[in-house]
Amino acid sequence: MEFEPVIGLEVHAQLKTRTKIFCSCATAFGAPPNTQVCPVCLGLPGVLPVLNRAVVECALGMALAVSCTIARESRFARKNYFYPDLPKGYQISQYELPLAENGRLEVETDAGPRVVRIRRIHMEEDAGKLVHDPRLGRSRVDFNRAGVPLIEIVSEPDLDSAAAAGAYLRALRGLVRWLGICDGNLEEGSFRCDANVSVKPRGSPVLGTRTELKNLNSFRFVERAIEREIERQRELLAEGGAVVQETRLYDPERDRTVPMRGKEEAHDYRYFPDPDLPPLTIDEAWIEAVRQRLPELPEARRRRFVARLGLSAYDAGVLTSERGLADYFEEALARFPQPKTVANWVMGPVLALLNERGVEPQAAPVAPAALAGLLALVERGTISAKTAKEVFAEMAHSGAAAEAIVAAKGLSQISGESELEAIARGVLARHPEEVASFRAGKKKLMGFFVGEVMKATRGRANPKTVNALLARLLNA
Repeated sequence: MEFEPVIGLEVHAQLKTRTKIFCSCATAFGAPPNTQVCPVCLGLPGVLPVLNRAVVECALGMALAVSCTIARESRFARKNYFYPDLPKGYQISQYELPLAENGRLEVETDAGPRVVRIRRIHMEEDAGKLVHDPRLGRSRVDFNRAGVPLIEIVSEPDLDSAAAAGAYLRALRGLVRWLGICDGNLEEGSFRCDANVSVKPRGSPVLGTRTELKNLNSFRFVERAIEREIERQRELLAEGGAVVQETRLYDPERDRTVPMRGKEEAHDYRYFPDPDLPPLTIDEAWIEAVRQRLPELPEARRRRFVARLGLSAYDAGVLTSERGLADYFEEALARFPQPKTVANWVMGPVLALLNERGVEPQAAPVAPAALAGLLALVERGTISAKTAKEVFAEMAHSGAAAEAIVAAKGLSQISGESELEAIARGVLARHPEEVASFRAGKKKLMGFFVGEVMKATRGRANPKTVNALLARLLNA
């Protein structure tokens, strides 16, 4: 029997607010253990949580960006379980009445664009962090993360491959970063994913028993874990076995999934409305205020780049992969209005520089205005496109302007016909056999002659002028 996979993802995104969801403690990453805590996030007796308005607005922004229906009234609930990193013995989350439901996200996959449905988006608080010390055989608890605000984004089981799941996850991460509500850092745990995986007979409307893969902290591990779990379930069913509903971990060293614990159901957590928090009421005016502050979304920006600027769908997709990169492109374009040329430079040298330095576009060593100045020198014929790359590298190293570098290093392009003709005649005189071969019909040698002239001028000769001169001299 042929089995097809069914995959749904639960993504936790840590919101970029200065303070926690129910208290005024800081949320900064990397502080000394247990220094960003208070009686509220530690769950001490007699304290009351107060909802952070900024958290709600971040969550509303995400809900609007994926076209969710926003509940005019939602409730917080207590999710009860006992673990050393949960100081209150329960987590404040949303259960029966979440903030938003029934959204959608368009995702570019290898098989083309597809829509993944969003089942719900709800707010909740994070737990603390266990720091294990195998050398001493003990674990320590850091409660700095307890109470940090999260949104959980739950997809419908619309994904049918590890690659599609990876594409959806990257698109979701790109969107929360685009909105500025989450930094999307998987290594620091501010963007985390759990995957629900099952397989079913191909074409069957009945879903198989699912397992949950937890603690996946990179896109590569998400995809590998899903692939291995699909293989495991297929092999198990093919041998007449049964899939057990459980939580599993991915072991990258052995490249396989391993059992962690039995999978809990909602009733295991004994959800009930939190008596310390009133229902959250959201009116149309609040929703509209958040909507007005939303930036142009990636999908709309891609369409605009294609329709108005004439860029290819691929170029538009690369440029809108990060909001900072799209902003960089448009700022350079405002100063040098040639979309394809600017796009090529941003996707080429600029993106390579950002990756090499490990910086965001906002901190690019070559600013958009500086790039535009460099491209203007090429357009005016002051320097060649080849020399421009050399100048760009020096701009990134020294921070100097393109014109200053060109002047200091004597890189201006040689365009004078008399000077270039003398150099071209010298090249032809030194290669009589190649000249004879060219005149006998080997026209591909033109590239050789051009290269020799460029070598003689250290790349400063105007290629257009050189080609015209050589054509005249060789055909004389």
